[in-house]
Amino acid sequence: MSKGEKCSCGDDEKGLLERLEEIIVSFKNKPGALIPVLQATQSLFGYVPQEAILKISEMLNEPLHKVHGVITFYSFFSLKPRGKYLIRVCLGTACYVQGANEILTALKQQLSIEIGETTTDKLFTLDVGRCFGACGLAPIIMVNDDVHQFVKPSGVKKILGAYKKHKAVNQEEET
Repeated sequence: MSKGEKCSCGDDEKGLLERLEEIIVSFKNKPGALIPVLQATQSLFGYVPQEAILKISEMLNEPLHKVHGVITFYSFFSLKPRGKYLIRVCLGTACYVQGANEILTALKQQLSIEIGETTTDKLFTLDVGRCFGACGLAPIIMVNDDVHQFVKPSGVKKILGAYKKHKAVNQEEET
């Protein structure tokens, strides 16, 4: 499973919690286990649910406030379910100067959501970042692990369309 991709194995939450327990056991008593366990949790569920936080705290013998603090400190982690595609707009200096704010506005309009929200069809979640380390390609957006460079507000609809089309193709293959 790649980073940012949630499990599509059809497991219910109870099954996922059982798998999480196995992951925690494999990291237990290892220094620095908290972040790798949280990363595995994020990949497994698509976010870090409250039940998982409690289990991680208990099984790793970490205070609940520490687990929650790590989750809220790092932008990779989410306490709410995210869409299939996480769109992140770079608002670092180079991207901002090259029009990233206008791209963000176009995305908000096209998706009818604000930063941190997910579309009603659970396809897209919109977020921002401060620098993705690709200043020479500014402005950029990332959709999951895909980097889109030199993005223009007028190109947002086409980018979104490619992911919507990808979803439609996958649905046809499932039937």
